[in-house]
Formats: sequence, C-alpha cells, structure tokens
Amino acid sequence: MVAERKVQRHTQSQPTLEGAGVYLHRALGFDEVPIFDPFLLLDDFRADDPDRYLAGFPWHPHRGIETITYVLEGMVEHGDSMGNQGVIGPGDVQWMTAGSGIVHQEMPHGDLEGRMYGFQLWANLPATDKMMPPRYRDIKAAQIPEVIMPGGVRVKIICGRVGDAVGPVRDIVTDPEYLDVTVPSGATFEHPVMLGHTLFAYLIGGSGLFGATETLAKNRDLLLFDDGELLRVTAKTDQDVRFLLISGLPLAEPVAWRGPIVMNTREELATAFREYREGTFIK
Repeated sequence: MVAERKVQRHTQSQPTLEGAGVYLHRALGFDEVPIFDPFLLLDDFRADDPDRYLAGFPWHPHRGIETITYVLEGMVEHGDSMGNQGVIGPGDVQWMTAGSGIVHQEMPHGDLEGRMYGFQLWANLPATDKMMPPRYRDIKAAQIPEVIMPGGVRVKIICGRVGDAVGPVRDIVTDPEYLDVTVPSGATFEHPVMLGHTLFAYLIGGSGLFGATETLAKNRDLLLFDDGELLRVTAKTDQDVRFLLISGLPLAEPVAWRGPIVMNTREELATAFREYREGTFIK
C-alpha cells in the first residue's frame, strides 16, 4: 500500500521588511532550521503598490547557498560580480548558485499596473559544495514545460519530473523538485514523492484540502508534510487552488547562518565576513 503524506506543520507567512525597504511575507526563515532541510528561506514579495518593493535589494554578498527567484508579474533586474546582467519577467526563473561567493543586486519593477509578484527560495549547499564555483542561470517561461493532468490539473515544472516531462533545471546537489500547480475546483492532484525528501507546499491562490489529513489551506499558508510516497491535493468545489510544491534531499549537516551567508561553522562564517571586508570574498 502506498504511504500517503500527511500535514505535519501548518503556518502562515508573516509580514517582513527586507533589502533596502521591501515589504514582503516570509513563509519560512531562521526559526524553521532544520525542519525544512535543505531549504532555508521562502519569501513572498507579491505587491500591487510600487512603494512596497521599488527599493529592491541593492548589492550584497552570498556564500554557501542557492537562491531561486520565480516571477509571476512584473520583472526583476539582476547584476552580479561575475558580470552577469539580465531581467526576468512573468513566468521566468533565476537560479543562482552562490557557492564560494558572489555579490549581486536584484531590483524589482512592476508591470503597467504596478504589480510585482514573485518568490525567492534559498536552498542550502552541502559542506562539500559550499565553496564550488558560482553559477547563474536565467530560465525563461518558454523553457519551463507545463503538463495538463486528469481533471484539468496544470503543472509547471521548474525542476523535477511529472510523468515524462522534466524541468529545465538539473544537476542540483539536493535533488530538488519545484512545481507550480493549479488544481481546478473539485479536481484532485496526485503526485509521487521521493521517500526521505523534505516536502512542503506554499499556497498562492484559492484554497484546497492537502494530504491524507485533508487539511484546509488558503492563500499564503505553508504546509510541511511528513514522510511518504504520495501527495494528494483536492481543490474546493467553488474555487481553484494554486500552490508551489517544493521538495529536496535533507543534508543533515550543522547550519551556521548570518544574513546572506550560510556555512557549517561559526569559524567559516567569520572567515566569510572578514574576506568580504578585506575584498578577498570573490574567488
């Protein structure tokens, strides 16, 4: 018999001020380490008012992690110490592996109506890869496959596999899966999940019943699931439900985290910040 995943933790994202003055909702962060291992942070920066996001995220360092930015509306302008420059717009993804160190900026801009909708996820790197060479990838919406499943369920595959369709982001150490799922009213979504992988869902529209517990969740709710081989989600009969579904292999390593840098020990953290002050951070 297939073991169906149950909801283990049910919370809601909280208003937070970040960057140079960006108002956002933090779904998970410092308090959730290590139960979301290998994931460290998920920020929801959906806003209709430009005053809430235009200050952006000016130049700042990262080391030891990957940052994944997914845009639904508006655009984010990026620049970094490797010389990369670009803009991601609706449906695009920026997957940046900071590795040994990168300095970058992310400046959001709204659409013609002033809307800026997006999310940023931080994924930890194992000790053996924390000092790997940095890399940066822009994935355009047209590169992200969308699968239509029974009942009209629509799944955009940023990373991972649904049936025979595979997302464009591959060769990631923690073997992550990142899906954008829309379940029409009354329909059910069933998805096989790797045993032992951390799995969570973040709702970005509507409401639905999640897991074997049939936990009712709504927009900006975060659901962490226990272990199992299958996830089941049913939309309510009067509305669709849309959510980000994210999973990955836990690292089970110590986490030393301060600001934008995540290492395994306090000594490594001190070294990173000293190198940043001295100008030797970029390798």
